[in-house]
Formats: sequence, C-alpha cells, structure tokens
Amino acid sequence: MEELFRTLPKLLKEFEDSVEVRLAIVFAAWRKAAGKSLCEHAVPIRLEEKRLTIAVKDETWRRHLKSLSGQLIFKINSILEYAAVTFIEFSVDEEAVYKETGKSGEMEFTKAKRRKLALDEVSTSLQDSAETIADQKLREQFLLAAGSCLARKKKFGAGK
Repeated sequence: MEELFRTLPKLLKEFEDSVEVRLAIVFAAWRKAAGKSLCEHAVPIRLEEKRLTIAVKDETWRRHLKSLSGQLIFKINSILEYAAVTFIEFSVDEEAVYKETGKSGEMEFTKAKRRKLALDEVSTSLQDSAETIADQKLREQFLLAAGSCLARKKKFGAGK
C-alpha cells in the first residue's frame, strides 16, 4: 500500500489536467492523512481548485477538525509532494458521511434521536420541578441529563 502512495505524486504530475484523477488522488491522500478512525466521521466530498471540502457528522467534529486543518493540509501536501490543498472547509453533512462509510443513519443514533429519547422520559412533575431553574439553557441541560439517565435506567433495568 505504501508503494501505491509513493506513486501518487508522479500520477498527479502526469495527469494534472484531469480533474477526475486529481480528485481521486487528493481524496486518497486525505484518507491516508486522516487515518481510518477519523474517516468514519469525516469524508471528502468536493475539491475546487485547491479548496478541499470535507463532510463531517456534526458540529462538534467540524469545530475539532477546523482546529486541526493546518496539520491536515500539511500531511496531505506532504503525501503528494505538492501543494494540492491550501484550504479545507468542513461542512456538517451526516448523510454524506453515512453514504461514504457505508453505515446506515438508522444504525447509529443521531443527536436528535438521543434528545427525543431523553425528553420522552421526562415526566411532567420533573418538568415542573425544573422550572425553578432560572437559566433556560441550564434547565434544558438538566432535563436532557435527567432524561438520558432515566432512558438508560429503563433500557438496562433498575438496580442492575
């Protein structure tokens, strides 16, 4: 596999006019630079000039990877021995990630599903009690945490 990656710079120079070849080579370099575990959460979707767009699962991944973009650009360009990428844009597109990784969106809980499950467990009396928390965001976080705890307790059984 390493031998294949060593040929990428030569291929890139030989087919520099071919958008499809350049796209395939830069996407391959992204996958190598990012590594297997990161590629489960972030996938390349577009290359315009030297701007690479990466789809990520959620806002947390977008923020985290944005802070690492300089290192990722360096790794990609080092692999290619050419400044093929000068900017990486991270776009939240959970569907594109699932499509590329072959994982179904149904197999993994999304934030919205986890939120709904948690809030479904919150009783009216718990909501009424939470009204004493003046800060709305804190109250919402409290209800989500309590609901998540109740959902886990329900799923795994009490006292186990």
